[in-house]
Amino acid sequence: MILEALSAALLGLALAWAAAHRLPHRLPAPLLVLPTGVAGALFGAFVTHTALGAGGLVLVLLGSATVSAASLSLLLRPAGRLRRSSAPA
Repeated sequence: MILEALSAALLGLALAWAAAHRLPHRLPAPLLVLPTGVAGALFGAFVTHTALGAGGLVLVLLGSATVSAASLSLLLRPAGRLRRSSAPA
């Protein structure tokens, strides 16, 4: 279980680092992005391990990567300016 948690934390850190370097203009400061990726991966590993039980390291890492990517996607800002109409609806 410690191997799962350590692997999930490293995977979340790697995903967050890749996102922070690939999309720096659409993400907030890396000081927020990196812990979000790690926390999402650890939470995903916990949920997957609880649902599937012990013995499935690959599945736990897949679940942790999914939740980490989902939590990082919540930090994304729009690429361009938002269009707002001048007339009220």
